Amino acid sequence: MIELRHPFSEEAVRALHAGDSVSVSGRVWTGRDRFHKHFADGGDLPVDFRDGALFHCGPVVVREGGTWRVVAAGPTTSVRENPYEPDFIAATGVRLVIGKGGMDERTLEACHGNGAVYLQAVGGAAALIAATVRRVAGVHFLEEFGATEACWEFEVEKLPCIVAMDSHGVSLFDRVRDASAARLAELCPGIRCSR
Repeated sequence: MIELRHPFSEEAVRALHAGDSVSVSGRVWTGRDRFHKHFADGGDLPVDFRDGALFHCGPVVVREGGTWRVVAAGPTTSVRENPYEPDFIAATGVRLVIGKGGMDERTLEACHGNGAVYLQAVGGAAALIAATVRRVAGVHFLEEFGATEACWEFEVEKLPCIVAMDSHGVSLFDRVRDASAARLAELCPGIRCSR
């Protein structure tokens, strides 16, 4: 497993390849639909994402005394951010985008052109991922967006992921689609898998 620690350098990110197992440690920020729309509409970003990590996650966080505790932190489906992610990557210099389910060709091109990767976190493992959050360092847009859509700042330790889209233009999702289409053609000649 390759260990990545914030800040994530372009050199370290460009050394990654689709299929690599990685663990992410250090500062990670969450951002979902409202956060991306805010960015697309020209809103100010609360932090500097350069050499950072953006986690598509709507966590369950509870207040205990003067601190926050993360109860669940599963990845959310990333495809919803396709309209925004290429511009976000280019504008901010973010290096890691973490989510589930993959993203489109434009995001893959943005990763290639800007030295970023898309990491697949395990869906359905929200409690296990929450256990990697050592502390909540801050929260932005809590009042405006609500708890699940706010931009949370997590300090994580060894968050496990797979490099699903690398900075070399390779996507595991494309590989799976192409292999499945080839196998379908073997099993059912005459049936074509559309893109």
